[in-house]
Amino acid sequence: MTAQLINGKDLSQQIRKNIKEKASQLTEKYRQPCLAVILVGEDPASQVYVRNKVKSCEDCGIKSILQRLPADSTEKEVIDLINALNQDKEVDGILVQLPLPKHISEQKIIETIDVAKDVDGFHLHNVGALSCGLPCLKPCTPHGVIKMLESANIDLEGKLALVLGRSNIVGKPMAQLLLEKNATVILARNIPIYFVFQYIWRKYRNSKYIFFYRIWVIINKSGNIIY
Repeated sequence: MTAQLINGKDLSQQIRKNIKEKASQLTEKYRQPCLAVILVGEDPASQVYVRNKVKSCEDCGIKSILQRLPADSTEKEVIDLINALNQDKEVDGILVQLPLPKHISEQKIIETIDVAKDVDGFHLHNVGALSCGLPCLKPCTPHGVIKMLESANIDLEGKLALVLGRSNIVGKPMAQLLLEKNATVILARNIPIYFVFQYIWRKYRNSKYIFFYRIWVIINKSGNIIY
């Protein structure tokens, strides 16, 4: 059975095109949408992520403000900066790049962000709203997975989905979004993917496989998602 490949690149380009059109409309009628990104320290991976986010904003016609703070910044300094951005009516979204230096509480920083500007969807208000099926800002990675499944017209209702990993950033919100689609969800600990693959391959070697970041969706010959 040939595997089903979902072209995430094409979907991403289409979504970016739609965002660019909406941003242009907002700019003409009101003002240019604005995202503020806070980077604390010099973590190499974080710098790459932030650079890509800033470029994505520029490509989509969204204004980006990059606020850099040294690694030895105090927790209060970061909170004060967030509070200033919360009060800035020209800023629509705030993103604090994680991880933060160890002496700064990530949870306290997240809770400082205005709920309406919490584009990562990590604030407790948004987390709670997601678990209740209410409108909220959703974490981007699991939300992106759902968009990819929707683009392939994969119906999740009544299917059994296994999510490997239970992080607050991906695993838990992924499970919630699958539940919203009326899937039956198993949320498992982060066990070595090699052994999981061996088990799945031996049991469902004649099935089609779709792999996402730590997320397996297995479709049998009848087109039913069984994991």
